[in-house]
Amino acid sequence: MCHHVVVNRCKLVAVLLSCFGPSTGGKHTGPAYAAEHQARPAHSYVGMEEVVIVIQSQRNSHHARRGGQRKAEIHQEAARLGQGVPVVALVHELSDYEGDWSILPMLPRLKASYGQSASWFLFIEEGTTVTLPALLRVLYRFPVQEEWFLGKRLHDNEASITHHYAFSEDPSSFGYPDPAAGWALSAPLLHRLSERIQHESLKSDFTIDLKHEIALYIWEEGNGPELTAVPELCTEPKDNCATTFTTYLYDCGDPVSKSDVFVAVKTCQRFHSERVPVVKATWEKDAGFIEYYSDVTDASIPTINLGVPNTERGHCGKTFAILRRFLSKAVPKADWLLIVDDDTLISLPRLRRLLRCYDPKEAVILGERYGYGLVQNGYSYVTGGGGMVLSRVAVSRLLSSNCSCYSDDAPDDMVLGRCFTSLGVPITHSPLFHQAQPDDYSALLLSSQQGISFHKYWNIDPVAVYRRWLQDTDSRDEL
Repeated sequence: MCHHVVVNRCKLVAVLLSCFGPSTGGKHTGPAYAAEHQARPAHSYVGMEEVVIVIQSQRNSHHARRGGQRKAEIHQEAARLGQGVPVVALVHELSDYEGDWSILPMLPRLKASYGQSASWFLFIEEGTTVTLPALLRVLYRFPVQEEWFLGKRLHDNEASITHHYAFSEDPSSFGYPDPAAGWALSAPLLHRLSERIQHESLKSDFTIDLKHEIALYIWEEGNGPELTAVPELCTEPKDNCATTFTTYLYDCGDPVSKSDVFVAVKTCQRFHSERVPVVKATWEKDAGFIEYYSDVTDASIPTINLGVPNTERGHCGKTFAILRRFLSKAVPKADWLLIVDDDTLISLPRLRRLLRCYDPKEAVILGERYGYGLVQNGYSYVTGGGGMVLSRVAVSRLLSSNCSCYSDDAPDDMVLGRCFTSLGVPITHSPLFHQAQPDDYSALLLSSQQGISFHKYWNIDPVAVYRRWLQDTDSRDEL
């Protein structure tokens, strides 16, 4: 072992002596990993250089910049401490594959690159701050030769459609990590998962809620470890936190103006009297330019008939007609296009604050990101119910290409995702958009967010939901 590593490790001995704690019970171990590290005691000191921190960065320039800043901050703290330097990897730089955000496809690459030297892999958001000494104290509590899955525990309050009603008899019994607090895998567990993902097919082609699906994959119907709750992995600052979280809604200056966002609402005749009045009673007043697109013309709303027959599902033909209209001279010119359903609840003031961080001169498609076939080189897409935001540049690039609907009732959000992926335009994710209702998400998770949208009116009072979750108490609005 190098002399400087020995010296660095000695610097924290006094601190680490205070961290002895009881083992939390037998865990799965990785035989190959154990053989490589057989000389290590069960509770051995974890050096800074044995930790790989993976930042969930994105290719969009705003997110790439934020991820780079977080990486630099971690390296600066490590240099100040003088106790070694952790590996810090940005997801969007690990490979050219856009689907690495779903974690499982990148595991073999992480193993190949860092498997011989790393003891722990910590996955964080670009807004997650890390206190390195506190992190090492946390990791020291867990034997490095065992399989561990650590995080801040979330659970469902009731059976959730986003989780396919898993654990419906007792939704709170299954824990999954809050990504904002960070979550960690021990090296033996990551090694086994990386082998498994290369030889097993996933049960579903869709990636809907990454944090829940990762926990399910690791748990493996009881054959793998459950999430171990670690109180020092935090979102809100408190004593002894190894991680804390800043925000998903950065202050990048003045919000974009109302006139820079054109709002397109998809509806149809049978919902004119049922859903449209909710939009008008809640968030329509915050729109600068808004149009309702239907299968019939209704002057009382008013609606516009784009000449596309209504379909029971998909709506791809209608969405592409909206895209063409957005670029035409028939509507005011705006930098951004927001496409929503008639049962989408949305905070336009918060959306305008979010959009101030993005460059409208770039091709941007933004919303809640889902994935299809990502382990097999599939594609990502922005799910439509929570709202799809596109820059004018993105719409222009799409309509200038040969990519289009294969039928009017094709799923518009998935077709857009496939098209933009083929054009090299990244699908940009914000967890502030929501495809489902508030009750379908962890209450603890929502309490730490300023949500931008929710979707569906089933069995709820949508006006009450809007007022509780989306209406700001500050009545001042942007110009």
